[in-house]
Amino acid sequence: MASVTTDDDKPMTQKQPVILQVLPALRSGGVERGTLEIARAITKAGGKSLIASQGGEMLSGLPTDIMHITLPLASKNPLKIWLNSWRLSRIIRKYKVDIIHARSRAPAWSAWMAARRSHCHFMTTFHGTYGLGGKWKKRYNSIMTCGERIIAISHFIAEHIATNYAPDPGKIRVIHRGVDLRLFDPFTSLAPQRMIQLSKEWRMPEELPLILFPGRITRWKGQDVFLRALAQLPHRNFFAVILGDDKGHQTYREELEAMITTLNLEGHVRIAHHTRFIREAYQLSRFVVSTSIEPEAFGRVVLEAQAMGKPVIATNQGGPQETVIHNATGWLVEPNDVDVLSQCIEHALTLEESTLHWMAEQGVENARRFSLEQMCIQTLQVYAELLEDTTSLQLPSTAPAFAPAAGEHAA
Repeated sequence: MASVTTDDDKPMTQKQPVILQVLPALRSGGVERGTLEIARAITKAGGKSLIASQGGEMLSGLPTDIMHITLPLASKNPLKIWLNSWRLSRIIRKYKVDIIHARSRAPAWSAWMAARRSHCHFMTTFHGTYGLGGKWKKRYNSIMTCGERIIAISHFIAEHIATNYAPDPGKIRVIHRGVDLRLFDPFTSLAPQRMIQLSKEWRMPEELPLILFPGRITRWKGQDVFLRALAQLPHRNFFAVILGDDKGHQTYREELEAMITTLNLEGHVRIAHHTRFIREAYQLSRFVVSTSIEPEAFGRVVLEAQAMGKPVIATNQGGPQETVIHNATGWLVEPNDVDVLSQCIEHALTLEESTLHWMAEQGVENARRFSLEQMCIQTLQVYAELLEDTTSLQLPSTAPAFAPAAGEHAA
């Protein structure tokens, strides 16, 4: 096995490991953010980090010690996938790549072919359930289980992989997505001017508690269920912000706007574009709601809120089952159940400050189990398993710092 050392130790071998991560693009999102976080960890550990994608807005914040190679990897066209495999083969040979790490299906097909052709290690991270559809769709998805190692971002995803694709169970490694505890820290100073700016943008009444619902505006996130639950409350002693961008779901956003009027929630609910001041948004809130009607593969918002000392209401399925401690760091409710969600919101609104303070302490402590540092360390260990005795990785004593770009914390 490759030697994985701490910062205080000297690497046992000279070969600098070269890791190439492939994904469709570097636009905002969890897959993209995780890719950059691991890229930083690779360079911090003494390796050479390469990323191949068709680019995107997150390129502007890419550190100079991480190389980006632009390829049309977002395409699902079989011919382009095949052509990309030859392009990746040349990259593997040119930069002496040791491991090619695929994070999405179309790039994974290209990477798998290139790895076989170039005798390079191939591994994947399984980021979602993907639609199973017919046998051809399942076959298309199955490339994500063809790696020498398969990282599942939650036990829920690991079970999904085992149930639907039945790979060698010895290949699967569960590595939860990590939250940056230095960024999401309620004890570090926040910018008051940013909180004031958000309050003004949202036209937030000072006397009402804020309920925050962060996440992309898309039907499976369940914003419509949230609105119906709010409408059932016997009062309007709250102010709620649905925080997120529609990204192609403008019709659904318009539907939500109409629901606010129809359900007599005007003046008590705002739909706002996602903000890069997400820490301040959490801090302004009394509690956070993230009640997707379909299972979240992981659900980073749920952990970010807990790290900031905010109780969460999440659905009792998927990733949140692993990250929320019911009645301690928040509450788990059944998906798509308007009545139960409404009752839970009412309960959270009426809690005493001492209880909220206790839940905040529990949430912060719980979030420490899912740190960015742990995610990076565990991923480097998977690389070391594949590299065996040919190279070494120097494990960082702390997670590499990563400055988020605007819009990067979208769920």
